[in-house]
Amino acid sequence: MADKIRIATASLAGCFGCHMSLLDIDERLIDLVAHIEFDRTPLTDIKQIGRCDVGLIEGGVCNAENVEVLKAFRRHCNLLVAVGACAINGGIPAMRNQYSLTECLEEAYLHGSGIDQPQIPSDPELPLLLDQVHPIHDVVWIDYFLPGCPPSADTIFTFLDELLSGKPIQFAYRQIHYD
Repeated sequence: MADKIRIATASLAGCFGCHMSLLDIDERLIDLVAHIEFDRTPLTDIKQIGRCDVGLIEGGVCNAENVEVLKAFRRHCNLLVAVGACAINGGIPAMRNQYSLTECLEEAYLHGSGIDQPQIPSDPELPLLLDQVHPIHDVVWIDYFLPGCPPSADTIFTFLDELLSGKPIQFAYRQIHYD
């Protein structure tokens, strides 16, 4: 496996759609596996990240745990890739940025419809929420950005294929144009 590149993935504040696009590569995954070894990823269920060549991160940064995961990926990955709108600009989760954290928590846990026994969770096991949702480049240096919500399977495959081939990363217009 020494000639394979190690890839790790993580999902922060998002919907997991970018990981679904990775899976949508379908049978081309078999071709990639000949050149890739997966480290931490939902595909392997490895919880801690080891030394990796590439880290693929989807989702924005909304809590202290996201910050820790992101910083660990930056320390352990030679290249870090922001995958999708949430990682690049905060995406849908960043819509809460127009409200204070207190307003969001009160609406969700005290005043929302269908609330039974209203209370804001305060369990120490829950990660501390940040006041705002941030794109990942606000926290760590990012080497590549794959736009889209989510990026298509073809875009992710092109990125990985060209990276493995040592070619400059170039996308066809249809791979980065979103209506």
